[in-house]
Amino acid sequence: MQEILERAARIRLVVFDVDGVLTDGSLFLGDGGEEYKAFHSRDGHGMKMLQEAGVELAVITGRTSRVVEHRMASLGIEHVFQGQRDKLPAFEALLARLGLEAAECAYVGDDVVDLPVMRRVGLAIAVQDAHPLVVRHAHWQTPSPGGRGAARDVCELILEARGDLERMLARYLS
Repeated sequence: MQEILERAARIRLVVFDVDGVLTDGSLFLGDGGEEYKAFHSRDGHGMKMLQEAGVELAVITGRTSRVVEHRMASLGIEHVFQGQRDKLPAFEALLARLGLEAAECAYVGDDVVDLPVMRRVGLAIAVQDAHPLVVRHAHWQTPSPGGRGAARDVCELILEARGDLERMLARYLS
C-alpha cells in the first residue's frame, strides 16, 4: 500500500471513464432515444473535494451523452472528452493542454477500452467490478463498484496520500 500512496501523492490530474466508473454501467434509454444515467452523489462530493485540493479532473468516455455534459458542468469539470472510441489521443491532448507528464496522472477505468491510457499513467485504477484484464493492469482497485462509490474511493485515496483528507473532513465535525 505504501507504493500506491507514493504514486497517489504525485497525482495532479485524475481522468475518469464514465460508464461503469462514474455510473454502474447501466444504460437507460427512453422511447424517444433519451439517455439516462445515475451518478452517485458521494462520488460527486469527493470529486469536488479533490478539485478544492488543487487536483485537475477530466472525463474521457466512448459514448456521447448530454447527461454527461450536464453532470460534469454541475461538478465544474471542464475537461470532457466524449465519443472517444480510442481514448489515448484525447489523453495525449489533455496532457499537452495542461503541461503534465503521464506519471502525474491517474486514470480510473473498468473495461478493456481503458487499458491503453491505464498502461501510460502513474496511477492506474480499476473499479471493484472491472473486467479481470483491467484489474490485472491496475496499480490499485477500488473497494466500491463503479457508480457506487468508486470515484469517492479514488478521491479519498489521493487526498489521504497528499495529506489533505483529514483537514477536508474535519470541517464537517466542528
